[in-house]
Amino acid sequence: MKVIKNIACALGVVFVAGVFINSTSKNSGKNPEELKEKLVDTSYVNNYKVYALTLPENLMFAGEKVPMNLPDVKERVDREFLVNTYWQSNGFLMFKRANKYFPIIEKILKEEKVPDDFKYLAVIESGLTNAVSPAGARGFWQIMKTTGREFGLEVNNNVDERYHLEKATRVACKYLKDAKEKLGSWTLAAAAYNAGMSGVSRKLEKQQVADYYDLLLTSETSRYVPRIIAIKYILMQPHNFGFHFEDEHLYQAIPTSTVVVDTAITDIARFSKTMGVNYKILKLHNPWLREAHLNNKTRRTYEIKIPNKKFYTH
Repeated sequence: MKVIKNIACALGVVFVAGVFINSTSKNSGKNPEELKEKLVDTSYVNNYKVYALTLPENLMFAGEKVPMNLPDVKERVDREFLVNTYWQSNGFLMFKRANKYFPIIEKILKEEKVPDDFKYLAVIESGLTNAVSPAGARGFWQIMKTTGREFGLEVNNNVDERYHLEKATRVACKYLKDAKEKLGSWTLAAAAYNAGMSGVSRKLEKQQVADYYDLLLTSETSRYVPRIIAIKYILMQPHNFGFHFEDEHLYQAIPTSTVVVDTAITDIARFSKTMGVNYKILKLHNPWLREAHLNNKTRRTYEIKIPNKKFYTH
């Protein structure tokens, strides 16, 4: 540090409280002590307030009560409300994307008879984006390759239906229903989405309990359900958690039509132009098309979404 100060002085810089001030600037005629007083002036702190959160009463997930009377559960849930309330930029992105994608997910959850609360699981899994995890899980529902194939998705370098929102949502529903049947509750099914059915089942047997909230879990799985619960109530009650916006601030779904193809597409860019849109736009609406062509050697039937081109006219 002494060497740094000497170099600073040689360059005409004053070092005050860990901050360099150029002595040739407009402040050069002022006493360094006066500058120091201004630098350490913290009166602005009095105008900045961070509030503790009053959590909603009678928290529920998928029709199952959250036992907030248990001290560890209360602390875990409180942590997730704090983290997700005061990470404001991420919070606003959740509201914006949810407005665009929740209607699609909600419809499928209802058809599959899976509680509506599981739409919030997709939020914590991917932020409602086509994310890729270090382990190789992909899409809104973060489905692994083997799981996707096991549940009927096409997964290869040319077509990866883990990126197909509607199909991936149905796979997630099938997995959750299987987990509910095996483990006995929707809360345990949610935990299994993170830790696997077998993993949760082994822990229940080893610890001789039957409830998620009685399990001693890894940090990630321990936080998983409380995070879903926190996201649920924050998205349901934005103003209670300090989020204020108008409908115009939210992302909107773009109307699309569907083109059915049962042959190969040798050049998706050329195909896009015949559909009245460009390559980028067609791929954004069909992210499951992973390459610049569609092989389709087996003559499968694919439904390709074509967005209304008026939304993409310069």
